Amino acid sequence: MSAFQDTFTSALLDPAQPTPNGLIDPNGRVAGKRFDVYRNNVVHSLIDAMGDAFPAVKKIVGEDFFDAMAGVYVRAHPPKTPMMMFYGQDFPAFLRGFGPAQSLPYLPDVAALELARRDCYHAADADPADAMILTTLAPEALMETRFELVPSAVLFQSENPAHSIWQFNMVEPFQITATHEWVLLTRPEMDVMAHNLDAATYAFLRAIQNNETLAISADAGLAIDPKFDLSTAIGLMMRTQIIHQVKS
Repeated sequence: MSAFQDTFTSALLDPAQPTPNGLIDPNGRVAGKRFDVYRNNVVHSLIDAMGDAFPAVKKIVGEDFFDAMAGVYVRAHPPKTPMMMFYGQDFPAFLRGFGPAQSLPYLPDVAALELARRDCYHAADADPADAMILTTLAPEALMETRFELVPSAVLFQSENPAHSIWQFNMVEPFQITATHEWVLLTRPEMDVMAHNLDAATYAFLRAIQNNETLAISADAGLAIDPKFDLSTAIGLMMRTQIIHQVKS
């Protein structure tokens, strides 16, 4: 990137910086007012994009607070790609250090969940495997099987009830009793769906996602909860159609 581009980009997100040298209007004068309008439009567009990406966070803190907070964020974290569907990846980390939001310790987890939902929605398409293939495997062979999950299968965990808080704000109010939460996000027919998990099933699916065998993945679940039921976990994978390939 040229020195002018660096200066232009820096000034674009910082209203305290002067109009970059070389920007003139049709009359040959420094285009300060025009640049200010452009700068303002760019920042407001990015703030709007943040509101679209994090609707639950925006609803929790209110529009005015969110816009002010997002304004601080966009000036500190300019886009790295023209594809705005990827913008905001640093927002959860930003919220953890943003002083005015410290009274809402769950807010970074809610933002992280909204990123996970976005990742699920924009993931590549992949057809689910025919679950009947599992019935053709002998028990010993089945336990040594590995599964490739569809790209839209996203596992999410949080130390706060981020999913319940998201539902409370975006679906309907209810009494939130959860603390830690484990969630499987899927995308059947282009709609993001959330499936609540227990810690053992989450550990099982995480091992599956990391290309472990069914036996090792089951051990991961049993290490969390001796009552972990492998048949129920396999049924979940089949019901949610997250298996893309079976690798025996």
